[in-house]
Amino acid sequence: MKFIHTADVHLGSQLNLKTSADKINERRAEIRATFKNIVELAKNENATAIILSGDVFDGERALKKDKEFFYNVVKNNPSIDFLYLRGNHDILEGFEESYPNLKLFSDSWTYYEYGDAIIAGIEMTNANANSLYQSLSLSEDKTNIVMLHGQVADTTGNGLIKIAKLKDKNIDYLALGHVHTYKQEKIDNRGVYAYSGCPEGRGFDETGKKGVCLLNVEKGKVDSVFVSTSAREISLITVDCTGLKDVYEIYSRVKEVGKLNAKNLYRIEIYGEVDFDTDGIEEDLTKYFSSECYLVSIKDRLVRKIDLNLLEGDVSLKGEYLRQIINSDLSEEEKKRAISLGLKALSGREI
Repeated sequence: MKFIHTADVHLGSQLNLKTSADKINERRAEIRATFKNIVELAKNENATAIILSGDVFDGERALKKDKEFFYNVVKNNPSIDFLYLRGNHDILEGFEESYPNLKLFSDSWTYYEYGDAIIAGIEMTNANANSLYQSLSLSEDKTNIVMLHGQVADTTGNGLIKIAKLKDKNIDYLALGHVHTYKQEKIDNRGVYAYSGCPEGRGFDETGKKGVCLLNVEKGKVDSVFVSTSAREISLITVDCTGLKDVYEIYSRVKEVGKLNAKNLYRIEIYGEVDFDTDGIEEDLTKYFSSECYLVSIKDRLVRKIDLNLLEGDVSLKGEYLRQIINSDLSEEEKKRAISLGLKALSGREI
């Protein structure tokens, strides 16, 4: 028997990207398409159900367009159960429509049975955040999959999951949502917990491969395989530009290091010590790379090398600021950082 574990789809996401409205709408459509592709994966794998561990929608009040899309997917795939446990983003989502294959949860433990496999889930609240561990009841003789949405932590509380309190509870697989990067760790000698991550990265802080977990339940065991699903990948590229002479040399170095793919998104961070004026470099590099990838975000962390001889006769505010920093008791690294931030501020640039 197979299941798919996914979470954090965020249909209708605001997509905090500095780009055109057309690209924002295109990315939203791609998020919907990725969810549809997850359902196709479930059909191709003959999966019994899709486990949705929270944040199917991006807001507490989902847009009509996204709700209709989700319900239409459920309605048109009656052979697959959709086990939908609401997360912190969609906890106020109401359900105007009812389908036999849409399985819901509440603020008390709900159990669904599939042969020898049990899927249990609870939506965390202030009232149950500390007591839910004691009230979970699972048979040792069953294959037990548990659904929760929250952050693994060393303490309990609403939105916090203390793994130590789930030890020796007969859990084989804990399907988590909330963290947008795939991760799997042991709970105890019997079971593991896993974040499937989001199936499609939405912003430049969601780098790396995104996908779902394909679960195979056989002979009382749950085997999990990560399957990539994203239409586009978001990557972080850091490039040391120390000693480079101008913007074009930096552009060439980034191309050499990054090997950009035209369909993907990139956060490019440039750092190192240079001896030329870097004002406007983020805007310049954004334009240079705009035709070479789907979307790019440049972060300038360059440090300006200061010529002390030229600085001696500089009577400007910039010169006075630099002299104050250079003659201060800060460490060399702190001085470089202060000079970099100060020059950006004095030039009216974003820090």
